[in-house]
Amino acid sequence: MPTRTLDVLILEAVSKSYREGPREHRVLDHADARIEAGTAVAIRGRSGAGKSTLLNLVSGIDHPDSGRILFDGHDIGALGEPQRTLFRRRNVGFVYQFFNLIATLNVEENVRLALELNGVRGGAARRASAALLRQLGLGDRLASPVDSLSGGEQQRVAIARALVHEPKLLLADEPTGNLDEATAGEIAPILRELARARGATLLMVTHDPALAAGADRVLELRDGRLHPS
Repeated sequence: MPTRTLDVLILEAVSKSYREGPREHRVLDHADARIEAGTAVAIRGRSGAGKSTLLNLVSGIDHPDSGRILFDGHDIGALGEPQRTLFRRRNVGFVYQFFNLIATLNVEENVRLALELNGVRGGAARRASAALLRQLGLGDRLASPVDSLSGGEQQRVAIARALVHEPKLLLADEPTGNLDEATAGEIAPILRELARARGATLLMVTHDPALAAGADRVLELRDGRLHPS
């Protein structure tokens, strides 16, 4: 049995490279990090530094060339593709810059889908989805098409979808990057506080100083490694 520690996420000497024509581009170079359960951690760095690549590795969408990524004591890289898919479905929630909502589903259906993928269906799924959306101030928009919502409302739906199945890990990739300054200022505390209230560890990539300032820790991805900021 794996040993449970306060560190829900551990990166050990993680390296990842991509080939760009004749040259190899190394985005992560023996990166290390230890992230405690229930904390909010912001990752900053220049464009192209590998921040989104890091999230893909942590979620198991991609796998490192070398090193290990341990989530709750389990080595994600050692899992096969079906097991990584199941791992993401059960343990990870995603919030994206461009929302990634499904236009053919209404607001409540977008959120409920995350529960249905985990085997929760029918009235239980509808009630849980509606309750979280009401908590986010969208109780009167449950049946609305998602493309009728403002950007801030769509991101609230995305946050609800990411958290409704009670994931241990919430990954946010520039969650305020597609919002105006005022709306971003509203979304940032919602994201942090709701993740904390539901016991999720929050790992967010951001260029937004205000979003980073509200995190428990800030790490800078520079020269392929993570540094305290």
